[in-house]
Amino acid sequence: MKSLSTAASPTRFSRLFACAFATLVTLSGCGGGGGSPGIGASTPVAGNPGTGTTTPPTTTPTPPAVTPDPIPSDYISYQDLCAAPRTGVDAEGHAFPDRQGTLQDEMKFLRGWTDATYLWYSEIPSTVRMADYTNTLDYFAALKTPALTASGKDKDRFHFTYTTAEWDALTNASQDTGYGLTWSVNSTTAPRTWIAAIIEPGSPAAAAGIQRGDLLTAVDGIDFINTADEAQIERLNEGLSPDTAGERHTLTIRRGDTTMDIALTSAVVTTTPVKNVKVIDTPSGKVGYLSFEDHNAVSELQLVNAFTSLKNQGAADLVLDMRYNGGGLLYVASELAYMIAGPATAGKTFERALYNDKTAPDAPIPFRNTAYGFSAPRNMALPYLGLKRVTVLTTSDTCSASEAVINGLRGVDVQVDIIGATTCGKPYGFLPADNCGTTYFTIQFQGVNAKGFGDFADGFAPTCAVSDDMAHALGDPAEGMLAAALAYRATNACPAASTARARRVPMHIARSQLKEIAIYPPRTR
Repeated sequence: MKSLSTAASPTRFSRLFACAFATLVTLSGCGGGGGSPGIGASTPVAGNPGTGTTTPPTTTPTPPAVTPDPIPSDYISYQDLCAAPRTGVDAEGHAFPDRQGTLQDEMKFLRGWTDATYLWYSEIPSTVRMADYTNTLDYFAALKTPALTASGKDKDRFHFTYTTAEWDALTNASQDTGYGLTWSVNSTTAPRTWIAAIIEPGSPAAAAGIQRGDLLTAVDGIDFINTADEAQIERLNEGLSPDTAGERHTLTIRRGDTTMDIALTSAVVTTTPVKNVKVIDTPSGKVGYLSFEDHNAVSELQLVNAFTSLKNQGAADLVLDMRYNGGGLLYVASELAYMIAGPATAGKTFERALYNDKTAPDAPIPFRNTAYGFSAPRNMALPYLGLKRVTVLTTSDTCSASEAVINGLRGVDVQVDIIGATTCGKPYGFLPADNCGTTYFTIQFQGVNAKGFGDFADGFAPTCAVSDDMAHALGDPAEGMLAAALAYRATNACPAASTARARRVPMHIARSQLKEIAIYPPRTR
């Protein structure tokens, strides 16, 4: 769920999504980069109105020189020195490594770690000083480049934190608290269009009968589309983003000409990243299909099972639906690419990481032909289809590790046809660092394929541009993007662009930043 919070809050959802969602009542920037240009800026005065006299020039005092903080080269010695050490054990039963320290110890670790590993460490302003901050989250948020791209976007748009407990739960267990419902959204400001995009099997949303394409119109009786009242918005947040299991709320949805109230009780939902595995019979052969939504640890075994099933059913081609896949573990991406292309990738590079000039390069990621062991048995041989051509369904929500699959396959001359929309453009990745209960994500590398290509900050353009069809279930051969993929495979020509349920306002999946990254598994370097 995305939070619609109007103010900072320590609750889990508002923390996760405070920067994924602009506030509804007052727009604000998140993740650095400054505020809105021109708002609050002073206007030079040429003269005093009505007098004809000229305002004398003023002298701006020179600010005192700022002494930059020293950057500790031994930052590792400050790791796990915590102002408030945790006690007990983590989700895997290991004792927390925390020792008694201070807030400054935590900041020294962050400053040294950032200087050693951040891709653009030399661009961090020297004016960022520990003494000006009262918590590590705000301090870390300032430890990034303020530079802009040629188009005016923040050069670093991917700088964030999670609590370590949240990170472990979402990455390792594929769990979240809510209804098992992911929305495709246009905006947080009225008028809002939110459409049900993904319904998790076995979730409260699935049990209540919510379907892909349902339009949200109200939450607990409050007009969701049009309200701008701050108190009502707070209640919308409570209904959309329950903090705990067992909360009861009512969503009003419109399906065609029918409006209905759906009572839901929140629960801890285990997501299924690999769905709708099937083989479609076509005049030219059997085409495998699967929708893949998250390169997390759980997905490894699910992908193995999916490709085993497709292979056993004689699939000779594949449509890989990653329209909503924001990324995740690069080793899972590598395994997926191998399961598509097979032994022809032996000894070849899937992705090579380009680090800063302080970081020694490590071995490139190969096309892994055995499981890493996230959820499948470690070192088990992976199934494969052995394809020289694959079709990938994409939208602007296809990011990071998903883009690495496209780039990695193209790097070894597998033809990748893209049906849908231009991908989001995230050639960067992370090696997350845990410290004192917070997991920090700072950009540490840019990924390139076997041909040295990794310049896709503007995304991969589609072979055929097709709108996301919310009127059909994913995996339905009549669904617009899948139908276009099957038609292109048969004719090598793009069909007329699908306009079913297409909207003028761009839609995006409501999800956290953790779902849009590329990372190496912990402790592998």
